[in-house]
Amino acid sequence: MAETQTFKNHVRWHVPHHFIVTPILLFNFIFAIVRVVQDFNIDRIAYLILAIGLLIMGILVRLNSLTVQNRLIRLEERLRYEKILPEDLNLKAQNLKTNQMIALRFASDEELPLLIERTLNGEFEKTSQIKREIKNWRADHLRV
Repeated sequence: MAETQTFKNHVRWHVPHHFIVTPILLFNFIFAIVRVVQDFNIDRIAYLILAIGLLIMGILVRLNSLTVQNRLIRLEERLRYEKILPEDLNLKAQNLKTNQMIALRFASDEELPLLIERTLNGEFEKTSQIKREIKNWRADHLRV
């Protein structure tokens, strides 16, 4: 069973991405630069271009999956707002920024209305401040 999620432990490190693929792609890119500097020729330049392409592809794969995840979170939260918020607050909540909705997803149904009001009133400069205010944490273990 997974440990209880809190603000302190909610950040997810995806081992294959963060500790295998990314370091390999970075090493490959740096190695390609070193090889071009050591022996400048068309083969080394071609290898460097390939290394750049692979690095960009690795970054885009991660960013695209995070973008899809954020869109799904936004949709899930809007559906949740419709179910648990009063109609007037639900309409106001449509003005929340995506990153604010993402932070608020951890709030329990009971504390969500107050946190939304406070967020809309500008009480939080950063999303981390929203997360710190959550007392009853709704875990999200299915993140990318």
